[in-house]
Amino acid sequence: MDLRFQKSFNLKFPLVVAPMFLVSNVRMMQSAMDAGVMGVFPTLNYRAPELLADTLSKLNQHLQTGVTGSYGVNLIVQKTNIYKEKHLSVCAEHKVPFYITSLGDPAFVIEAARSYGGKVYCDVTNMKHADKCAALGCDGFIAVCSGAGGHAGPYPAHILVPALQKQFPEIPVLAAGGISNGKSVAAMMTLGAAGVSVGTRFIACDEAEVSDAYKEALVKARFYDIVMTDKLSGTPSSVIITPELVKAGLNQGPVGRYFNEHKFLRKYYKLYLQLRGISQLKDSMKTESKHKVWSAGQSVEFIDQVLPLQEIVDSIKLEYEKTLAEICSA
Repeated sequence: MDLRFQKSFNLKFPLVVAPMFLVSNVRMMQSAMDAGVMGVFPTLNYRAPELLADTLSKLNQHLQTGVTGSYGVNLIVQKTNIYKEKHLSVCAEHKVPFYITSLGDPAFVIEAARSYGGKVYCDVTNMKHADKCAALGCDGFIAVCSGAGGHAGPYPAHILVPALQKQFPEIPVLAAGGISNGKSVAAMMTLGAAGVSVGTRFIACDEAEVSDAYKEALVKARFYDIVMTDKLSGTPSSVIITPELVKAGLNQGPVGRYFNEHKFLRKYYKLYLQLRGISQLKDSMKTESKHKVWSAGQSVEFIDQVLPLQEIVDSIKLEYEKTLAEICSA
């Protein structure tokens, strides 16, 4: 097994509680650290620089209490994120140990983290992205595969993970997409992954501050209830199908497609879509909301109940060890 990721942060188990927009919070990060895994949150969940600084101070204090896990941040590095430089400055000042970059050029994040020993793993969905990130000196890849929540990749994990490991054997790969139990972790590790990133399963944890309706939908949903829509951000993202979404339509109409393909207007249209999508997602988190726009991946298939984060990690770890024992004794 590739234990480079686990050993570099002295984790008990090579699992990342994945960064989830509007879902990840301080309690989840602290519980992940207590459970001996890596907790990561999007900096955009704490948009104001002073709020982000306060959050990082709390997590650094918790990190000094003898926990066996660690924490990190997810930085969206595309041009539409007007906070990326300010957020990186705050993160570097607080010496954040781990970064995940998404949707853009990670060079400035790698440079800043390297100045004090932080590690940067880059989201990649294909070999072209991986080539660019490797050339910049990233410390690892997050292989975002089909079945993932949010902006899922097009390739299945059993193809992308070993392909990355084969072409870049010196760079650890974390598998993401469709992972929620110990058997799937064991499968990814035997494929050559150095760990896994799990998101959807942890929306259905006690610490996640989302509506009970959202959590109940995760428990009830099956893998075939996950569909792709490009109405939230202009880029296809996975959500739980609901009657409201069916009525509104999952894809942009001819007017939307025109703006999305226009050379000069595309940037502004996508920004409009993102702002509108954020508003819909925020409202959907509320108990009293009539909106039902719930992001999730296909791993909902294996969510049976809402549990504390620690219990979810323990269950995954126990099933992982049991699966490996059964394989070795066969």
